[in-house]
Parts: sequence; structure tokens; C-alpha cells
Amino acid sequence: MTMKAAVQRNQRLHLNDVNVNPGTRKVVTYTLCALIPLALLHYYLLVPYQSSQSQAQIHTALPPSSPLLLKEAWHCNCNYSSGQWIPDDRGPLYNGTSCHTIKDNQNCMAHGRPDTAYLYWRWRPAACSLPRFDPWSFLQIISNRHVAFIGDSMARNQAESLMCLLATASPPELVYRDSAENRYRRWVFRSHNATVSIYWSPFLVKRIEKSEKAGIRHNRVFLDALDERWVKDLEAMDVILFSLGHWFLIPGIYYEKGEIIGCHVCPEFKHTEMGFFDVFRKAVRTTLEEVRRRHVEEGRRQRLVAVTTFTQAHFEGDWDKAGSCAKTEPYKEGEVQMEYTATPRTGQDQDGSR
Repeated sequence: MTMKAAVQRNQRLHLNDVNVNPGTRKVVTYTLCALIPLALLHYYLLVPYQSSQSQAQIHTALPPSSPLLLKEAWHCNCNYSSGQWIPDDRGPLYNGTSCHTIKDNQNCMAHGRPDTAYLYWRWRPAACSLPRFDPWSFLQIISNRHVAFIGDSMARNQAESLMCLLATASPPELVYRDSAENRYRRWVFRSHNATVSIYWSPFLVKRIEKSEKAGIRHNRVFLDALDERWVKDLEAMDVILFSLGHWFLIPGIYYEKGEIIGCHVCPEFKHTEMGFFDVFRKAVRTTLEEVRRRHVEEGRRQRLVAVTTFTQAHFEGDWDKAGSCAKTEPYKEGEVQMEYTATPRTGQDQDGSR
């Protein structure tokens, strides 16, 4: 991932505007540290950055921020996507040995990763300051609220990172888990009556997932139908972060009104090959139209909704070939080619498909 790419693509979507047009913008996502300041700005209290010459391993949670600083941050007009990764000798608030939210098979440290230098970086916007995350203040502001991460592995990773950060201030209680796969989880911070949930929904809409063991290699995606697993809890959500993208690039068959309208990577079928952006738009539009409809019809209080798309690949190599990531520091600008772009005139994907 390039330094700039890591924070270049996060769309904040108000409930009164559900038109989606990726255009020429590159569809890459924020890392959590940049997603939260943009998507949750009026829920997010910040503390000033203070440099440190010591090589700290794990920093304890910081004291609450002042209302004056929050007011200053709220009125700051900054493009957080323009900047660079710089070394940060303070180290993280947590790591793989201090946070129990991280799944064992994703815990680099527990499985013997020898280096830790990748933990000592922070994103610095070019035109403004991005203060260190303040878990105490964040918990205060989401008191009596429900924050839901809905989508693919990016949503899960963001939620787990947030949980690790917040756990440095107050211990969370896991109140629901569906299975060992951890696809659906919910925590409560009793100290603040704050809830954080993860919903596995890689297309946001209804789907029947592929099963390689059963010889089914294509996902079946119903672009005009809702995923009731998260929709049934929608009314209880105050902040929603949708994440989707990569699953549209793997073999799939797409439906509308119960009929097949096309597919992706399906030479064995006589279906129309569909490009990424068309089905992506349909899924996002179906989701946001439903959120808006319920918001208007139910006359609900303000709800914050953000949509983040996806990064470059999470590892080097093919998605289904057990790739790895040997990087120990961020990519430099221009070191890797950006992917997933479309032109506004034709709506074509970069490979020429529609």
C-alpha cells in the first residue's frame, strides 16, 4: 500500500444523498487512524501530539481531551488523504500481545514475526495535525450509543483495531459471538454503556457464499435484496461503517428480481461478464436507499453513516494462494501501481470492462 493510498478513499455519505458515482477517484480505503477522524469527527475527541525521544513499547491510555480542542478540530478544514507516513518512536497503544480481540490466526507476534518496526509509524497529513487517538474521550462520546461495522474483512479489522484501542481505557465485555469464525460479534463497555458490533456482510446485500469443498466456486449475490442479518438490527445502530470491495473481484453470479443478470469470472456459464463498478454501485445503492428509507419513515434521530471501499490487496500474491506480506515499512509514493479506477465518461473499469 502506498503512503498516500492508505488514506485516500473514504466517502462520508449523508442519508439525504445516496447517489454513488466513483468516477475517476481511486477506490482505496482509510486505515483506521484516518477513517475515524473523518467519518466520526463529531464523535471523536483529540489530544495534542507530544514528541518523545524514548522508545516506548506500549503507551497507556491518554487523559480526556478538552472541549476547546474538540471545537478547534471541528472547525479545521483538512484533507487527511494528502500526507505521508513518518516514523513515530512512541509506539502503539496496543500490540499483538496486549490485545485479546485479535484472532489467534491473525496475530503476527504470537506466530513469531521477528520485527516490530512496522508498529512505529504514524500518518501525518500535509496541511494539518492528526493528534493521537484518545480512547477515554472516544468512549465518553459514544456513551449510550451503538457503533456497528458492517462488511468484509476490512470492517472486521477496523473494528478489532478500535476495540484494542478502547480496551486500553476500559475493559470490554463480549456479549455475543456466533461461532469460532467470529463473523458476528458484539461488545459492551459497561463503564459507558457503549456497544460495538461486527456484522459479516462482504457484499452488504443478500448473498449465498461459495463453498469450494462442495464444488461451488461462485458467490451468488442478489443486488436488489437486503442482508437481513444486519438490517434487522438497523434501528438500534447510531453509527454505521460499511465496508465492501474485494469480494466483487472473485467469481460471482449476480441476480436482480430473481433473475441472473451476469457474472464475473464464469467461463463455464453463458452469462454476461460484468465489470466491478456496475455491481459495486448497485450493491451500495441498494444498501443506502434502505438506510435512508427507514431513517425517513421512522423519523429517527440523527444517525451517522460512512462507506469505505477497499485497499490494495492485503498481501502480496493471489487472494486464494495463501499470499504473505514481507513489508516492514510503508510503500513510498509511486512504489506500487494503484488499482481499481474508472473513467466518468464511459463508466469502464481500468481493464475496459463495464
